[in-house]
Amino acid sequence: MSNFETKCVLVIDENLPLGLIANTAAILGITVGKYAPDIVGSRVIDHSGIEHLGIVKTPVPILKGSADLLHGLRDKTRTEEFADLIVVDFSDTAQSCKTYEEYIAKLQKISKNSYRYLGLGIYGDKKKVNRLTGGLPLLR
Repeated sequence: MSNFETKCVLVIDENLPLGLIANTAAILGITVGKYAPDIVGSRVIDHSGIEHLGIVKTPVPILKGSADLLHGLRDKTRTEEFADLIVVDFSDTAQSCKTYEEYIAKLQKISKNSYRYLGLGIYGDKKKVNRLTGGLPLLR
């Protein structure tokens, strides 16, 4: 898929403190980049000969929503219609853990009603991403 056919958005709980919003965006962005490496451009050498690592090739809007909206949106992404999208979720359970092993152990013991999503990263077909998130405002 070309960059004109794909889109990446981050949807973050607007009620989080600024530091947690920034942390959530960073975690979602890194993880989307792992699973959608084509979103990152090639290295660039500037006029001075300094090499710069590739950065994301298209804008990544950061949208706002509530905890309830995030749960509903995550449920929609699990339907057959949106099964081909890359969806990364970050929850209060993950945020509260000091190690990945602790996160795994905690998450395996609770159901989806026991945690709160702090944010979602969604990447894939532009029309599908727009259907899910097109009406959401930017987080400012």
